Amino acid sequence: MELNGLTDLYHDQFIQRLIMNLLDVHLLRIVKNQPLWGYKIKKNIENVFNIRIRHSVLYPTLNDLEKKGFLNSQKQTKSGRVRKVYTITAKGKKYIESYYAVLDDQINCKDLT
Repeated sequence: MELNGLTDLYHDQFIQRLIMNLLDVHLLRIVKNQPLWGYKIKKNIENVFNIRIRHSVLYPTLNDLEKKGFLNSQKQTKSGRVRKVYTITAKGKKYIESYYAVLDDQINCKDLT
């Protein structure tokens, strides 16, 4: 199947590159929809984008986002299990807005001719 002249292969490659290179943005986008814990975030990425993400990449990125003030976390206990649930902050929402503005500028750039 063709997508705007690109084969599915290229489409999947671009998605994978975008997610992995801008993982911080995509993690914020996921958590913006609803507070989630690490395992649920990991499964969301795997199911929606068909990309496997390692714990060794996910959790340091989540910790970094929290240190920068883009995420908050709170430990919650459910069925005897303690989970660290992440929520986005106002600063995190502004970071996403900045990403969308830059992306829009790049998509609409007319100076490349």
